[in-house]
Amino acid sequence: MHFVISREAILKPLQLISGVVERRQTLPVLSNVLLSLDSSSVLSITGTDLEVELIGRVNVVGANTPGEITVPARKLVDICKSLGEDAKLEFSVEDTKMVIKSGRSRFSLATLAASDFPNTEEEPGTIELTLLQKDLKELLDGTAFAMAQQDVRYYLNGMLFELASTYLRVVATDGHRLAMQTLAMQNPVDAAVQLILPRKGVVELGRLLSVEQDSVSMVFGRNHVRARTKDFTFTSKLVDGKFPDYNRVLPKGGDKVVIGDRNELKQAFTRTSILSNEKYRGVRILLADSEVRILANNPDQEEAEESVSVDYEGESLEVGFNVSYLVDVLSVLVSERVKITLLDSNSSALLEAAEAVGDALYVVMPMRL
Repeated sequence: MHFVISREAILKPLQLISGVVERRQTLPVLSNVLLSLDSSSVLSITGTDLEVELIGRVNVVGANTPGEITVPARKLVDICKSLGEDAKLEFSVEDTKMVIKSGRSRFSLATLAASDFPNTEEEPGTIELTLLQKDLKELLDGTAFAMAQQDVRYYLNGMLFELASTYLRVVATDGHRLAMQTLAMQNPVDAAVQLILPRKGVVELGRLLSVEQDSVSMVFGRNHVRARTKDFTFTSKLVDGKFPDYNRVLPKGGDKVVIGDRNELKQAFTRTSILSNEKYRGVRILLADSEVRILANNPDQEEAEESVSVDYEGESLEVGFNVSYLVDVLSVLVSERVKITLLDSNSSALLEAAEAVGDALYVVMPMRL
């Protein structure tokens, strides 16, 4: 195996792929990336942790010798980062070492055989669809914050993908809040299909997608989901479990509708959060005609109060919320104005864009303060 490549061409895919590779591995080969050069001068770089696999493809120009080998991921990234921006890197395999030369620098890395590297088996795709990368990125970015981190209800440590004939919907919840976003599109399914992508898969897929007009093709199988772009192939196992019925969580019958400036409310919540209880993050919201008052205090007897003008007419209401959850929602909403629907002090709040029609909905449960 032998090829020459610019630092610029190899570094970006290498950094993305090394993000999949876990630092602490039980199998030594899993801390390596697989470098594979085919006869058409396409270099494939593969990283996996057995849950998520990522393959990046780079075209290599000049005279090359095909072959495949695995090398330590972190060390290879660090070597590439340490070289000058315009550096050319020459890769070759000598005995059982990968030798990298650039200018006056020479590195010799330990390798493991490519045959030891785990291969994700191809499974026949049951559903295939193509959409714009930016649309999928918006879905993930607008909901991923609500995924659970390490919940014993393992199916919450991921994101629900629901495919129906006229839409693709993603839903994330940690039991205290819920984020849901829907993209209208035609899909080759008769009845709605639900799949759960694990948290790490969601994070890595989000890192891959660009905001350009390029497309991404997605194949949903029984056990895996695969996404293909021009430069990458991403594969992730699916979570084997049943996602809770999100329709039961959506608040019904809220008669108190508040419309306000999203940024103004976000800044007010952010400021009051400074003096909220560091553990519980609770703030008290007092709703009155044309005004929302936000109050926070903590065990040190410190207090913060903000008042924000809003569009609201109706009876007054007092309700408590985790301020971090509200700030998270107001950070991802894309509209200038936000619509908040409430029923009473014990019911969840429904947040959505005031201008758009129902493509993104957020639910935040109240707190007792």
